[in-house]
Amino acid sequence: MSEKRKITVAYGDGIGPEIMQATIDILIAAGAQIETEVIEIGEKVFRKGISTGIADESWNSIKKNKVFLKAPITTPQGGGFKSLNVATRTTLGLFANVRPCRSFFPYVPTNHPLTDMVIIRENEEDLYAGIEHQQTNEVVQALKLISRPGSEKIIRYAFEYAKVYGRRRVTCMTKDNIMKQVDGLFHKIFDEVAREYPEIEHNHMIIDIGSAIIADRPHSLDVVVTENLYGDIISDIAAQVTGSVGLGGSANIGEDVAMFEAIHGSAPDIAGLDIANPSGLINAACMMLVHINQQKVAENIKNAWLKTIEDGIHTSDIYNKDSLRKVWTQEFAKEVILRLGQEPVRLRPEHYKEGDTMSKIKLSKRPKSIKELVGVDIFLDWDEDGRDPNKLGKKLKAIKQSGTELKIITNRGVKVYPDGHPETFCSDHWRCRFMSKEEGKSISHDQVLALLNEIKGSELDFIKIENMYTFDGERGYSLAQGE
Repeated sequence: MSEKRKITVAYGDGIGPEIMQATIDILIAAGAQIETEVIEIGEKVFRKGISTGIADESWNSIKKNKVFLKAPITTPQGGGFKSLNVATRTTLGLFANVRPCRSFFPYVPTNHPLTDMVIIRENEEDLYAGIEHQQTNEVVQALKLISRPGSEKIIRYAFEYAKVYGRRRVTCMTKDNIMKQVDGLFHKIFDEVAREYPEIEHNHMIIDIGSAIIADRPHSLDVVVTENLYGDIISDIAAQVTGSVGLGGSANIGEDVAMFEAIHGSAPDIAGLDIANPSGLINAACMMLVHINQQKVAENIKNAWLKTIEDGIHTSDIYNKDSLRKVWTQEFAKEVILRLGQEPVRLRPEHYKEGDTMSKIKLSKRPKSIKELVGVDIFLDWDEDGRDPNKLGKKLKAIKQSGTELKIITNRGVKVYPDGHPETFCSDHWRCRFMSKEEGKSISHDQVLALLNEIKGSELDFIKIENMYTFDGERGYSLAQGE
């Protein structure tokens, strides 16, 4: 018998303890070679004043064992409590969120019986970095951060996943027709990486039509790779169109640590009633077993679970007129255990090959670009003179500009000076773009500081600046609407 693999387990909040116990019972009955180390996370830890919902000793357990099976948790509202899921993913470098979405028709009703797709979502950056500021009385901002290495890691992971698991096509989804810099970078890197995998088909979709395709024709998609926010949204859409979000499990994969969880929440309204469906966590545990090279045990559990679903043994959330019997949480687990060693007849059984594990992702080496400062966007909080952009433009034109000149003023991204339209609504938040007076010549940081001092001397309230750069001569900033 092989040595048992120690894993960290958290029973969580709400329905978490019930579904975790059902899952652990199945793992033990199936002969999983694991030893559990239990930690406390979630609501009780938040209430102790730990804003992340996880104590230092729990972090140490996860880092030591490198495999974390986690039940859903409850984050208290208010009080500055941060999402534990986001904290865990970013702290441990769990860059890839993997969510298989498969139909179990006709036993779980769905309008899309042929669905069998995998959504691979970037897990560490994008708007989920949570960098937000209120800058004026009327305007708040959130920073969307997309990095080249972060994008390349998740895109390479998607192609490697397709290669290992015999998938035929990878689809990238972005909104780069609007966000030409951040989403444009993700799409550009996708095209670069795709060329290294000529045996795998690839295509790109704008996220809005991509979401519509997931809702209408999910069977036409295979592997989807996308950014953090988009992935969060479309993976729930995909899980729901297969019949139930409650069946979905997910893996969060990093270079050293991996976390496995159900995709649903803690459902405190039904906690303690023994009616929750443990399937999402069971499926996540199967993904965990594949990750730790216990493929045969994973296969045994997954097929027993499929046979239970096929036999019409259903919890209340998926119980329907064609079900045979409605069961409770622990009873469902017992039914799965009874079917260990069996395979479904009508549903496609799962078979995992030894070695169905992902290798570490290696990033390509790139030469450093030549970076030149060519302008600066200075953001102002200005609520005077009836918010007339022409008056603001005149005020800015009057100041000494130290080798720079005002090019445009925008409000909420729309050009309002010069030659703006009086119909454009203006808030109290203004972007003022200054460029070098000599076209094609760079400016210095000293010139930017001198300009800020002049603006301060004019009693204008600057709230933020963004330097504008070129990289190897290519513009690294977006043009304004109307520029």
